[in-house]
Amino acid sequence: MADHMYKVIFVNQGEIYEIYARKVSQGGLFGFVEVEELAFGQNTKVVIDPSQERLEREFEGVKRVHLPMHSVVRIDEVEKPGVGRISTSTGEGNLRPFPTMFPPKGDSGGGD
Repeated sequence: MADHMYKVIFVNQGEIYEIYARKVSQGGLFGFVEVEELAFGQNTKVVIDPSQERLEREFEGVKRVHLPMHSVVRIDEVEKPGVGRISTSTGEGNLRPFPTMFPPKGDSGGGD
């Protein structure tokens, strides 16, 4: 297969993103996955998916996306781009955001 296509699923602010891209690599930023040449599926139906429209608006004009490795759920090599989407995580199922630690509010982290 000359042209590679990848489906990338990641979690961003409690929502599950599914995007398609032609290039995926470790990239130059440590701890990030680099996603380039985003591809959006063609709308062949009369009914337009609002989550796909939102995804296209969010990534309009974006040349390259750097995703934190811990937010990436899955990367699949696929034959052709599908319909990208953003869905809200209901807390059910097997997709959960990676736990992160934040300092307590008001703590500058400098110690005594």
